[in-house]
Amino acid sequence: MRGKDPTIAIIVAAGRGVRAGSGGPKQYRPLSGETVLARSARAFLDHPAVDAVRVIIHADDHDLYAEAMGALRRHRKLLPPATGGKERQDSVRLGLQSLEPEHPSIVLIHDAARPFIDAGTISRVIDAAQRTGGAIAALPVFDTLKKSDGAHEPLISNTIARQDLWRAQTPQGFRFEAILAAHRAAAGDALTDDAAVAERAGLKVSLVPGSPDNMKITQAEDFGMAEILLGRKAMAHEFRSGHGFDVHQFEDGNAVILCGVEVPHGKKLKGHSDADAGMHALTDAILGAVGAGDIGDHFPPSDMKWRGAPSRIFLEKARDLVAEKGGAIAHCDVTLICEAPKIGPHRAAMRAALAEILRISIDRVSVKATTTEQLGFAGRREGIAALATATVKLPACDQ
Repeated sequence: MRGKDPTIAIIVAAGRGVRAGSGGPKQYRPLSGETVLARSARAFLDHPAVDAVRVIIHADDHDLYAEAMGALRRHRKLLPPATGGKERQDSVRLGLQSLEPEHPSIVLIHDAARPFIDAGTISRVIDAAQRTGGAIAALPVFDTLKKSDGAHEPLISNTIARQDLWRAQTPQGFRFEAILAAHRAAAGDALTDDAAVAERAGLKVSLVPGSPDNMKITQAEDFGMAEILLGRKAMAHEFRSGHGFDVHQFEDGNAVILCGVEVPHGKKLKGHSDADAGMHALTDAILGAVGAGDIGDHFPPSDMKWRGAPSRIFLEKARDLVAEKGGAIAHCDVTLICEAPKIGPHRAAMRAALAEILRISIDRVSVKATTTEQLGFAGRREGIAALATATVKLPACDQ
């Protein structure tokens, strides 16, 4: 986990979901090829401001959890699941307690049954929770509200003014120590959400704009609405590809830096920074995908402050530019071209290093190596070249 006082999300997935009909707990059911739980967790795993994610599951659901999460179980930011309790409030309290060894600063609490949470809403909740100590995503109420008399065939007893009323969503974010103490004090009470727990403890909770798409799957017919929403969302994004190429020659040394990994060798690579050809090519590929120029535009080699700089700085900049545009890095592929050193023994470490910097799962990163059959400068062992391709998902632009 990176840094001190991290921001951690817990995904509450311990419920039985009986109102959602047959087919097992709703969080483990598929939506267009990916489970509800995996979609919810992925949104937080992919968010650059979230340092770790823990899923809270029912004691009987470990096999269901493993199957539902699939490749996401290997995501570097995913913590092992924790076991929940009988009621949602119990599960949240137990989940919060499981995070005490991680010492989070901010904790986000999200219902697994809301698989369409977006990065913008997550960011707004985090920012507000850091400022005020607590925040929830919510939507203003626009419909006229009627209160019934509670009869078998109910009649309207009165109309409730909708002014200043909001519909609560998740995530709900809080300073960790405060919400943990509040949940411990409220153990056994039947409160409707974590904001209610915070309110009872006297904590301030801000309202930030949520999203109409952030629906909660509750009943069987909600799955049909979710599939329709997924189809609309698919048309609201576009995928772009970018390509990068870089070359560095050898000079006297005893190791080369490639894709963030130090590889022992009888030479090193010559360059203004640490001369990581693989990372430079990938940075240019990502920048190209979002139309943001190249490394030289952002880090001019004439500027001496970048002399000897680690190339992860360049890649982090490209990653952050994608996030600023509301996008996500879907996949990257790096090919290293050299006769020596041997890349194979270091490929796993290289993939892990790139995945860590880009904050994506390792299955979205490929590193390969080839030779030029002893032809050209690489074949003469004068240096190393690198090719890279990056695929980025961005909000669709109007044509």
